[in-house]
Amino acid sequence: MPGKKVLVIGSGGREHALAWKLLQSAHVDRVYVAPGNGGTALIADNVPIGFTDGPKLLEFAKKNNIDLAVIGQEAASEAGVVDLFQANNLPIFGPTKEAVRIESSKAFSKEFMRKQGIPTAGFKNFNDPDEAMQYLKNRQFPQVIKADGLAAGKGVVIAHTLEEAQDAVEDIMVKRAFGESGNKVVIEDFISGHEVSIHALSDGDNYAIFPTSQDHKQIFDGDLGPNTGGMGVIAPSDLLSDKQLKAVLKDVVLPALTGMKALGSTFIGCLYPGIMVDGDNIQVLEYNARFGDPEAEVYMRLLDSDLYEALLSCAQGGLQPLKWHAGYAVSVVMASAGYPASSSNGDVINGIGQAEKLDDIVVFHAGTARYGKDLVTAGGRVLNVTATGKTRAEAIDKAYRAVALIHFEGAQYRNDIGLRN
Repeated sequence: MPGKKVLVIGSGGREHALAWKLLQSAHVDRVYVAPGNGGTALIADNVPIGFTDGPKLLEFAKKNNIDLAVIGQEAASEAGVVDLFQANNLPIFGPTKEAVRIESSKAFSKEFMRKQGIPTAGFKNFNDPDEAMQYLKNRQFPQVIKADGLAAGKGVVIAHTLEEAQDAVEDIMVKRAFGESGNKVVIEDFISGHEVSIHALSDGDNYAIFPTSQDHKQIFDGDLGPNTGGMGVIAPSDLLSDKQLKAVLKDVVLPALTGMKALGSTFIGCLYPGIMVDGDNIQVLEYNARFGDPEAEVYMRLLDSDLYEALLSCAQGGLQPLKWHAGYAVSVVMASAGYPASSSNGDVINGIGQAEKLDDIVVFHAGTARYGKDLVTAGGRVLNVTATGKTRAEAIDKAYRAVALIHFEGAQYRNDIGLRN
């Protein structure tokens, strides 16, 4: 089935990586990305349609005979894009508006975990800031304050004191730092350990597991500073034994898929639970309903299966196990000045071409744009510099040698991606 057309919906590094891998399929002739970025424009056709604009995306898909649409940004699912495409009998990979609640509402997700017996931290949900403030007075710290809705990975505060916790509630629920996403908050007990990312494709009945990976959320080396959308990742992670991974599949992945189906919200797409591992103790931090970013960037470097076939089989049923290359992949995020509190736009980026001449380097763009002949920054997380290697150390070394060749004003990145034990 040659000559297929695919529409990837989103604008970040994840979408660049998905488009890059889809174009390697023998079935795929053309990839469109809506709205895309400066990097996707180099390999695909950018389409100036917002990823939550369902009617315009549907119109484009019909007019251009799109064979498969792929949800990148979770906000597209929350906006009902999948439901709209399904209603018009157009194949689309991603969860429906009901199914994406496992990510788009942390309050729903925590209650769902409790009902399904999925291991997670103790918590309580609040829609009144005064009640949340009062509850905090009787808690032991640290406590974790989470905005209920989508917040681009930034709506989580680890509060070490009562004052910090109350400030977080004030910012989220009163000052509306994340808009309507702060209508509710989840307050949960802090759990320590190592965070590991789990990904599984699902067609609603079957699932295919990815290698484990480890994201690095905080902005500074040593896991210091505020949370971000992710500053880098390594896969596979060495933090889970085979026994522990089997426990995760049994206690975390399978009950989520069967539980959502029992609710009438069958999950089709990429289920991505973030888990905390402390010895034999495994607890779910949260569920995501799409590929992680920057996890997708390393997974696309390691995947040895045809991505188009895999995603289409999720949309239509009949998902098969995936094949993976041996070795490791690392992604180092280069962010703009001021991130995560703000971002610097319009700074000229140099050195990507030189970096990609190195062995096993691919640079995926996140917050970039074309301004005349220049590539410039256009967001907080700007680039994902990815490398593969036979060993963890080799992949890390390659990635940082590439990072050293790329320059833009105020560039910031961590120097310890992949170095946790």
